[in-house]
Amino acid sequence: MCGITGANFAAESAIARANHACRHRGPDATGIFCDGHVTLGHQRLSIIDLSTAADQPMSYTHAGRTVHIVFNGEVYNFAEIRAELQQQGYRFSTHGDTEVILAAYLHYGEECFHRFEGMWALALYEAGSLLLSVDQFGKKPLYYHVD
Repeated sequence: MCGITGANFAAESAIARANHACRHRGPDATGIFCDGHVTLGHQRLSIIDLSTAADQPMSYTHAGRTVHIVFNGEVYNFAEIRAELQQQGYRFSTHGDTEVILAAYLHYGEECFHRFEGMWALALYEAGSLLLSVDQFGKKPLYYHVD
């Protein structure tokens, strides 16, 4: 039941406060990514991969592309997708679903979401582009504001 926060501008102190406000959703770890254009925050509840390597925001690089994520939920079929991606040359340093989402996005693009079985809300950021996604039933909350 992690908590994800973010802004499409540099807002580290605001995201730190937002993370603190949703600490009850993920008391195991907190993290912030900011590159001056976007700020992503995460409060982690460790369930699948308990190691600190699986903390978020998480980044993944393959073939010169880097993508960042904050993610709440679970992709139930991540092990099968992970095996497919490993056959395509992707390498993994964690044992959970978050890193698989990142690799799947780099390999399949937005089509990756049609492959996932599960429930999620997430934000992916790559090279100035921010993508938000929820599962088809919207089981995990994702609220955004446009001003």
